[in-house]
Amino acid sequence: MSDQIVARGGVDDDHCPAPRDGRRRPSRHATAVRLPPAALEEPDWRRLPGWRDVGAAEWESAQWQRAHCVKNVRQLRTVMGGLLDEAFYADLERDQAERATMSMLVTPQMLNTMDVSSTEAFYADPVRRYMIPVFGDRRTDWPSHPYATRDSLHEAEMWAVEGLTHRYPTKVLAELLPTCPQYCGHCTRMDLVGNSTPSVDKHKFTVKPTDRHEAMLGYLRRTPGVRDVVVSGGDVANLPWPRLESFLSALLDIDNIRDIRLASKALMGLPQHWLQDEVRAGMERLAAKAQERGVHIAIHTHVNAAGSVTPLVAKAARAMLDTGVRDVRNQGVLLRGVNDTPEALLDLSFALLDEAGIMPYYLYMCDMIPSSEHWRLAVWEAQELQHAIMGYLPGFATPASCATSPTSASAGCTSSPTTTASAASRTGRRTTAPPWRRPTPTRSPGATSTTTRSTRSPRRAAPGGGPSRPRRRVGRTAHRRPPLHCRSSTGARAGAAAMIHAGFVAICSFE
Repeated sequence: MSDQIVARGGVDDDHCPAPRDGRRRPSRHATAVRLPPAALEEPDWRRLPGWRDVGAAEWESAQWQRAHCVKNVRQLRTVMGGLLDEAFYADLERDQAERATMSMLVTPQMLNTMDVSSTEAFYADPVRRYMIPVFGDRRTDWPSHPYATRDSLHEAEMWAVEGLTHRYPTKVLAELLPTCPQYCGHCTRMDLVGNSTPSVDKHKFTVKPTDRHEAMLGYLRRTPGVRDVVVSGGDVANLPWPRLESFLSALLDIDNIRDIRLASKALMGLPQHWLQDEVRAGMERLAAKAQERGVHIAIHTHVNAAGSVTPLVAKAARAMLDTGVRDVRNQGVLLRGVNDTPEALLDLSFALLDEAGIMPYYLYMCDMIPSSEHWRLAVWEAQELQHAIMGYLPGFATPASCATSPTSASAGCTSSPTTTASAASRTGRRTTAPPWRRPTPTRSPGATSTTTRSTRSPRRAAPGGGPSRPRRRVGRTAHRRPPLHCRSSTGARAGAAAMIHAGFVAICSFE
């Protein structure tokens, strides 16, 4: 569909000064005009020698897709036959041995959307560039940012219990599992998700899944200030459906929970999973329960290129909307060589919105993980892209660009003797708990007052002067924002200031 977009505009040096590296910036007034979209097409998988005899019934089976994922160079060779030069496989093997932070795992659905007409076309394919990175893609002069870290958003440092990140006052992130049906090369949770690689020894959860999930629910039951839960991983599509439905149903039973977001790239990478009868029936039950309780359930997926939006993806998205969930939204990542032009972003956004009913939501800048600088755009480039796509989509469907600095994830913390043991075991360092989940310190007689946040519910006088009664803590009224000095330590502020000086903005968000 990329040929449906025509770009216009030039460089406006008066309003767009040259960056420090001397490259010319595109004008913020450059425009992109999109012509009517072409209909979605499911590429013919039988053009790939390894799948020449695969029928439609097998292709649309989630079980077949999982069983035939490409996990290594040998399997890729088998599928591709003689379509690619040996030089590509050597390039891939070197990357897997020296730089890759994620093990190789590509679903047939995703591999089928890549251009295999020639080795050169495969190298240039936007989906290949982030799903099957090769050594030749990486920067050799500057492979990693100086601030790059394994846990780039410092999520483990804010675990309330293992796998449950409580960074923001009213929102938590629940990492239910550490696996996905497919592994993106730029995964921000590369320290935990997937198998270890020669360059990265992955951390592992230490608590059994059922015990970990129950601990998460227990924390949410006794923390009425939380109203918003992002259920992620990994990818929730890898959790057996009965266990996922049980966890979500238990979430819906907690009075203060008002928003639940399911994070699943598999809606695009493995749409066959979300089209299974068991999953659709289960989502209908959950959506009905959510509507009865006044809770919003949304599904967040991760699509970076328009070519990934196929009829099966659109069918899966609309099937989820038909179950009664509030919305299906996309959270893409801005990646060089993938979607770093206005044309690519508009093509992606219109394909999502018009053809699949998926709401374009966020465009994250690639996080500062090791060996990712070849993907990362400069902030000014992201800003110019944001300006260039404004006005073509409805305001509610124009994706917002955002970035995180390495210190922004810890801006909600302050120095405290309280530590999170499970996070310390994962990261190997002492960590502090966010202010809204620290216990109230005890005070000895004669001690001076300490500014702190009480863990007890505020009380109010009963009518008629009777005994005071607890204030009901539900929804918006359940949280009092901690004072500014509780949300940013001196070290975090200094680190954020250094990143802003270096050209980075800090706008944090979970999925």
